[in-house]
Amino acid sequence: MCPCNDSLINIMMYQFCAVDLNLYLDNFPNDKNAREDYDKVSCKLTSLVHDYEKAFGPLTNFGSAFVENPKAWVEQPWPWENY
Repeated sequence: MCPCNDSLINIMMYQFCAVDLNLYLDNFPNDKNAREDYDKVSCKLTSLVHDYEKAFGPLTNFGSAFVENPKAWVEQPWPWENY
């Protein structure tokens, strides 16, 4: 199994938590515990996405992805070509 799968699963879990907390905070914006949880989850999600993109490449093509070497996109094999 690709090591990127575990990373993607963690990213999806934190994304779900962030969306869920965001929806909760839409209804209860003064809940300080939920706000703190949201801040922690968002920070962790940002870190997970950064680490994934550094190791495996960008997750999105909308300009917010971390890319150290964009030229590598065309010079290196795509992730599915490594198997």
